[in-house]
Amino acid sequence: QVQLVESGGGLVQAGGSHRLGCAASRDIGSLETTEWWRQAPGKQRVWVATITQGSSTAYGDSVRGRFTISRDSAKNTVYLQINGLKPEDTGVYFCASWYQGSHYWGQGTQVTVSS
Repeated sequence: QVQLVESGGGLVQAGGSHRLGCAASRDIGSLETTEWWRQAPGKQRVWVATITQGSSTAYGDSVRGRFTISRDSAKNTVYLQINGLKPEDTGVYFCASWYQGSHYWGQGTQVTVSS
């Protein structure tokens, strides 16, 4: 019932900044939370950031201070701003949302940080 499409992945430079987008198929105001997760090669998927309907945010310890989650309600899009890119930020980044008791996932977008 909720489709999520990530965009913005690609090859990026260590030390730089980048922004990912997550476009939702329905009003973002109806989603309980929207989240970013990432999965490094050979590793488990880990939580990165969350934004709630009330616009409160939370971050994982490894990204706090460098990553910022935000949303644009007019575009039904959630963003992840990444500053100070590190090689260990490399991985597939997923958008996810809770809606009416179900957890929905996007297909993921690959971010590769060159050193």
